Parts: sequence; structure tokens; C-alpha cells
Amino acid sequence: MTDTQNECPDSRAAMDGEIGILARRRIEAGIIAPIYEEMRRQVGEETAQSILDTAIRKAAIKAGKDFAAKTPGGTTLRTFQELQDLWTQDDALVIEVTRATDEEFHYNVKRCRYAETYREMGLGHIGHLLSCNRDGVFCTGYDPRITLERTQTVMEGASHCDFKYRFHETPQETGE
Repeated sequence: MTDTQNECPDSRAAMDGEIGILARRRIEAGIIAPIYEEMRRQVGEETAQSILDTAIRKAAIKAGKDFAAKTPGGTTLRTFQELQDLWTQDDALVIEVTRATDEEFHYNVKRCRYAETYREMGLGHIGHLLSCNRDGVFCTGYDPRITLERTQTVMEGASHCDFKYRFHETPQETGE
């Protein structure tokens, strides 16, 4: 099954009033960039990246919890799949869904405008911190029974991203 914009009637209702994630990330990156540069200048690249990584992961978990709180009837892997429209909105991602069941949601990202945007902004070296690192912890915040396995990203130079979300019967330990 190939799909570039998983349109689900229910997902539109769940997203009322939400701007696309690409637009949100561009705004955030514009705010974060000068703060990051000052942190880098004062504490060094490694520490600045560590601080940014920790802060963004915490924000992603909170965002996942916020989305879960707005999900009528509780969260499942299917309700999580319906949120995908926010990430693909504005042609932000071109994806190929390879499996979409109640237990598994697998897809490959063929084009990532998040990566393109960060590179255009001169932030390609921290793009993985600004976006990619959110993915696994967002789903943990949304529903701790959902896990992500991904071995490569466009952001870090691969030809595609390979997302494999799985739904487990019990919450998974994340170490977060």
C-alpha cells in the first residue's frame, strides 16, 4: 500500500485548530537557533547539543501526552496513525506505508522537508535533535504501549527513513 497523505475523516476532527508540524518546527527552529548558538559559544558544542536534546525530548513527551488527552475514547495505534496527517501536512513528508494494522504501523519516508528546512536555515547539523529525536519519545508520551524502531533517517544522510511503530499490550520501559 502506498500513501502520501493518509487522509482519515476522524483525524481531521482530532486536528482542529492545529497548524502543521513543519510550520511549527520552522518557527521553533528560528527561536532555538540563536539560543543554541549562544549555548554553544558558552558551554561548547557537545554540552549545547546535550542540553538541546534533553529539552526537546521532554517537550516531545509532553506534546504526546497533550495529544493523548485530546483523543476521544483513549489512545491506540490506530488513533496514533490518524495523527500522521499533521506530520505530512503541507507536503512535509512523502511516505510509503508498508503496514498499517492495530499492532504495527510501518512506513518509509521518501522525502523529508523537515531535513530540507533545517539545512536551508543552516541548522542541518542539529536537525536530528530538533525533529528526529522527538519521534520515539512522542509516541511514549502519547501511549507508552507504542514503541518506535528506526535504523536510518534522511536527516542524517540516508536515502529514506524507516519507521516501524509497534503496539504492545503493556507499557514499555523507555528509560526517559
